[in-house]
Formats: sequence, structure tokens, C-alpha cells
Amino acid sequence: MTDWLYALPVVALVTVAAALLVRRRGPAAVRLLLAVDGLLLLAALVVVALAVGAVAAGADPAMAAGPLAADAAGSGGGSAWAALLGAAIAVAGSSIGAAIAVAYTGAAALAAVSERPEMFGRAMVIVGLAEGIAIYGLIVAVILIGKA
Repeated sequence: MTDWLYALPVVALVTVAAALLVRRRGPAAVRLLLAVDGLLLLAALVVVALAVGAVAAGADPAMAAGPLAADAAGSGGGSAWAALLGAAIAVAGSSIGAAIAVAYTGAAALAAVSERPEMFGRAMVIVGLAEGIAIYGLIVAVILIGKA
């Protein structure tokens, strides 16, 4: 777990170096970064395949018969990862969507309030409604985690 903490400064330095490289070299640097990203994606897929294979190799006999048989047997550990992954996707997607919505509505609200200050209350309600998207994602995540 602490390996990730040690890697964070390295990731920050690589990000800054990549940004400087793109500024100075232009399209050639973008192609280079896309090639490196492709290689990282392939490496990540290999790691995921190895991890899934290791989990399957160490599974109990109920899991060897299939996930439905394992759920019927009561172990239930085989399908919990899917619910947790779904919860993570729900939170991430709704948070990104809310951020985009708040960016646009906040800019429009600021423009409206600068022209007519009495519109402040209405403008803030619209920005608050955009934040509701993130709350819906959290509710979906809580429901999914509850079923895991």
C-alpha cells in the first residue's frame, strides 16, 4: 500500500515533464505520449489478467463450479467486486458530470448576476441543481454497496 505513496512524487514529476515536452515539441511529443500511454494500457491489462488468474487459481471449490453456484452456496465473494466496481463507476461518472454541469451553469449564473444582481437566488438554485447529479451517483453507489 505504501508503494503507491512513494510513487506519487514520481508521477507528479513525470506529469510536469510531459506537460513541458508537449509545450516545446508540439505534435511529435503528443504522438510519443500516446504511444507510451498505449504501452501502459497493455501493461495494465496484463496485470489485470494475472490478478484475475491468481484469484481464480486460489478460489474455493464452490467458486470453481461457477459464480452462481458460489452465490447459492453462500460464499458470495465472487460477485462483490462487480458491485464495488459499479459503485466506483457511478460515483466517478456522476462527479465528472456534476463538475461539467457546475462549470457551465456557474459561468452563466455569474454572467446573469453581474448584469442583474436580483437574479442571485435563482442562479444559485440552478447551480445547486447541477450538484444534484453527484448526489444521485452517491445514492446509486450506496445501494450497490449495500447489495454487495
